[in-house]
Amino acid sequence: MQIPVPPVPLPEKVAQVAQEYADGTREPAEPRNAATVVLLRDAAAGSAGGPEVYLMRRQVSMDFAGGMCVFPGGGVDERDFDGTVSWAGPSPAEWARLLGTDEEVARALVCAAVRETFEESGVLLAGPSEDSVVADTTGEDWEADRVALESRELAMTDFLARRGLVLRTDLLGAWSGWLTPVFEPKRYRTWFFVAALPEGQRTRDVSTESSSVVWQGATSAAEDVEASRMAMLPPTYLTCLHVGQHRSVADVLAAADREVAMFMPEVERLDDGFTLTIPEELRPLLAARRP
Repeated sequence: MQIPVPPVPLPEKVAQVAQEYADGTREPAEPRNAATVVLLRDAAAGSAGGPEVYLMRRQVSMDFAGGMCVFPGGGVDERDFDGTVSWAGPSPAEWARLLGTDEEVARALVCAAVRETFEESGVLLAGPSEDSVVADTTGEDWEADRVALESRELAMTDFLARRGLVLRTDLLGAWSGWLTPVFEPKRYRTWFFVAALPEGQRTRDVSTESSSVVWQGATSAAEDVEASRMAMLPPTYLTCLHVGQHRSVADVLAAADREVAMFMPEVERLDDGFTLTIPEELRPLLAARRP
């Protein structure tokens, strides 16, 4: 669903289908747990509109969010639950508190966030110790491991153990949670994380699911969506708006020290149609952008 002007216009037929789920006529699809990471870097000095974010344009052939610009991320894999994964930073118990889950799920979500970021951008939030991070992942050996992870030939736990690395979970911040509406045939319960691009590392256009990638100011990306120059799902668009309110990456990370509440958009009637609800804290951001 593209967003030309907020609030998001919703076709009446979609609202009717949503009502059928609400009254029990239809059974909603079971959502899959997923993690996505908003990779950040500071914009050039003097630039307005907050930090830059790393965006991938998904292949139009994808059955979910085809052609949309998204952050790196994906579904939790069974092997992300491996409790032997090398770990540095907040404990799984602390992550469980922040993410509103049990420890097992929290561990899997953090592992998935780091794994998917490496698979889809080449950026690895891990290091040889709890206070260091890998400086370069562009070599052929790194690429071979990335491909093996992406194809599920290699588990994240084995990858880290073989290289003597630990997950730097302290490099992640919890940002928000979005649950796909009940009327969608494919649904995800997605936790949004934020992370700074580690010094020395660089992103690469490596994901088989994307047709192009770009670093762009968060507010600028939102403006491109509003002008129909770029397509995003509402959570991505709203996240860009939200991140763009902060002056620097450090400010975003400081704001990420909070407990995440999972939000599911629901149908809301307007005077001239229907829209989807958004979290209360984001309503002022949309109101400020209406003509």
